[in-house]
Amino acid sequence: MTHTQRIQVATQGNSQVIDINEQIKEVVDNSRIHSGIVCVFVVGSTGAITTTESEPGLLNHDLKAFFEKIAPRDIYYKHEETWHDDNGHAHVRASALGPSITVPIIDGRMTLGTWQQIVVIDFDTRPRRREIVVQVMGE
Repeated sequence: MTHTQRIQVATQGNSQVIDINEQIKEVVDNSRIHSGIVCVFVVGSTGAITTTESEPGLLNHDLKAFFEKIAPRDIYYKHEETWHDDNGHAHVRASALGPSITVPIIDGRMTLGTWQQIVVIDFDTRPRRREIVVQVMGE
């Protein structure tokens, strides 16, 4: 059996991290799947999905500092010549992290650790309305 649902998230961009764990949990609960997997996918090439502890130091500083070190905003990106925009770093960051994750479902619940939440990161340079596709598969 497969259950698909889309959720919308308003973002501010600039490596904003948003905890979407409760919305994903609700989709899993609505699916009535007891054993299977949930795939969480952000639509767009400047967003990413991962898990982390939803803690202010991580969300508001540490992750942003990390991504600034691996793909700095203020260096040259060939991508920006193509489209005459300012988000080459956003594409590189999102590509490094990836647009989706898959989490096992056991006994109707996601198998996340106590301090592990699903988050979306918007690396773009402007506010956006992100669409997240959540697909639950199993029995």
